[in-house]
Amino acid sequence: MQFIKPDGSKKFKSGGKTKGGYFSIGGKPGKVLMVCEGIATGASLHQATGYPVAVAFTAGNLKAVARVLRDKLPDIKIIICADNDRFNDKGNIGMSKATAAALAVDGLLASPVFQSDDGEPTDFNDLHQGESTEAVQRAIAGAVRPGAAVAQMIDIPLPEIDNGWPEPEPLTRVTVAAPYPVDALPEVVRLAVQEVQGFAKSPVAMVACSALANLSLAAQAHYDVARAEKLTGPIGLYFLVVAESGERKSTCDGIFSKVLRDYENQQQEDAKPEIKRCEADLAAWEAIKSGLLDGIKQAAKGSKNTGQFEQALRKHEEIKPEPPRIPRLIYSDFTPEALTYSLAKKWPSGGVISSEAGAVFGSHGMGKDSQLRTLANLNQLWDASKLTFDRRGESYVVDGARLTMSLQVQESALMEFIGRTGTLARGTGFLARFLIARPESTQGTRLFTEPPENMPALASYHSQINRILQASAPINDRGGLEPAMLTLTPDAKAAWVRFHDAIEGGLGKGGELEDVRDVASKIADNAVRLAALFHIIDGGIGAISVEHFEAASIIAAWHLNEALRFFGELALPEALSDAALLDGWLIEYCQNNGVDAVSTRTVTRLGPGRLRAKEKLQVAVQELIEHGRIVLIQNGRKREIQVNPQLLGG
Repeated sequence: MQFIKPDGSKKFKSGGKTKGGYFSIGGKPGKVLMVCEGIATGASLHQATGYPVAVAFTAGNLKAVARVLRDKLPDIKIIICADNDRFNDKGNIGMSKATAAALAVDGLLASPVFQSDDGEPTDFNDLHQGESTEAVQRAIAGAVRPGAAVAQMIDIPLPEIDNGWPEPEPLTRVTVAAPYPVDALPEVVRLAVQEVQGFAKSPVAMVACSALANLSLAAQAHYDVARAEKLTGPIGLYFLVVAESGERKSTCDGIFSKVLRDYENQQQEDAKPEIKRCEADLAAWEAIKSGLLDGIKQAAKGSKNTGQFEQALRKHEEIKPEPPRIPRLIYSDFTPEALTYSLAKKWPSGGVISSEAGAVFGSHGMGKDSQLRTLANLNQLWDASKLTFDRRGESYVVDGARLTMSLQVQESALMEFIGRTGTLARGTGFLARFLIARPESTQGTRLFTEPPENMPALASYHSQINRILQASAPINDRGGLEPAMLTLTPDAKAAWVRFHDAIEGGLGKGGELEDVRDVASKIADNAVRLAALFHIIDGGIGAISVEHFEAASIIAAWHLNEALRFFGELALPEALSDAALLDGWLIEYCQNNGVDAVSTRTVTRLGPGRLRAKEKLQVAVQELIEHGRIVLIQNGRKREIQVNPQLLGG
């Protein structure tokens, strides 16, 4: 499986929502090529027919993908494989979009026909899994060329002639936002993410980051992963979600981390007798030490030999009772000193999970005098490197510790941190270690729904996390971790090498990843860490499969695309950066609401926060007009921004 750019070259980021990028499954096309929505559907189609498949993420992208393929392969037979969304109360979107795609490229249309409606099946994956391979083959063999009558039956507009709009000019160095590839998550994680998102109504990327961060925290103590010989490392992940307050990250974190907190509390409760014994032993030890010190003082006063007391004191120091190691997993707030001390002395695996990470980035440890040391320490914890702290009081060593981080930060706070640290935040590789997400806000669309009485998918997720936690942590005599080593199957290693080399190819001068070299250089490492987590939550038997790595690479590539969006816009002039932000919001709003124009009042009320000021919005609008992407129209007393239909797939 690989991601293909519209020009035919490979890239590993899912930026094809409006540009026609797609995943390909199978070999080179012969006379027939199928196009569908969804990776699972594509896999079922290829398995049943043997034909290669181009996979779009959504029904809305089918037409763009089909057009790209028709331009590249003018003589091939293209079959658009529809999702039959007949149970959707908003209409049969899958059939509508697929029909429009088939009409646009003079292709054939195939739809799944079900013998039973049990479970409300919709797509070819349901047909393959629920009925048979032969049912899929029959449906593909029965593909037809839709005509105007079919288009009118399902309310599909026929292709229009040129409407006078100019060809929209691209906004320099702007990366298109892609939908989060939730289908690439392991089933137990995907179902839980979808269930929680349906209740919390937070951005799906934020919900997924919460789920994966808690999985990382549970598993990191037990396993490391080998990418290749002598290339080994931990599996803990750092997540950074750039979003405004109120997106309900703390709600999502609390839902997913409940099993971790319950485990932590139970371990504390079970350890109470041992703690009391240790306290008693320590009190007795202190009393004996005090007596030995008094003996030395008295002997010295009487000019007597103190050697016997000194020797006894040295032996006594060697048997000082050590407090029991009790799991302390979650830190919602921390100072760097307290965190490293706790990892060294209390429990060697932890996670910093915060929905208000502005406090983290603005903490004393990130001050001018200590920021370099703090960033270096957090970098070394991501690598599981040894840290030594020499203090006037108690010195300590962090050796064999593992750390997960999951932070939500407002863009203004992150920008202030980047400005305050200058080149350090990126120059030291600190931000490069994070899987970054900057999802669109769902605020304003979260209509109230009653909390579900039960959440079976979440319960299944918690059960798998609890299974991981119940295994004894591999802690050595020094208090550090010695995790088991996971390896890649030969096919998975070959896929990792291809992924690594494809990323490397974009890092050179003028390459598409030039602006994010620091992030891209870590993405192959993060991809294999994700693959290890997918392997573990799916049972963790044997080596990591190529399927798990390819799914993980899709998630990692999405985060790389988010880094391109965020850091790419940082490199833009302010006016162009604002224009890019407005452009993305307008396109998404129009596509989600089935319109091609948005009132300026709606933009100031619901649009990107930093563009709600009249002056900034005017500048951004003017930039988009000059790029042929929008026009301003007067509709009665209402002023509207009309989007170039070519940007909406029309």
